[in-house]
Amino acid sequence: MKHARADYDRIQDPAGKIPADEPVFLIRGQDRVAPAVLECWATLAAAAGASPQIVEAARFQANEMRHWQSTCANKTPDMP
Repeated sequence: MKHARADYDRIQDPAGKIPADEPVFLIRGQDRVAPAVLECWATLAAAAGASPQIVEAARFQANEMRHWQSTCANKTPDMP
């Protein structure tokens, strides 16, 4: 699993479902733009024919992030 940020290399896939050379991108709840990104992804996924369940799961996670951000610190995306 190839992360976009080297400091996220410690995040692993113990079940081995993601190939070692597959790029991945992690969006954290503290990222101020994360909920909007997930909403956009859900809209594009739905338009591409994704199942309603995964679209709903993404929108649910976006709402969870919004709620979390209302009570916890959030910040503009950055790099170490």
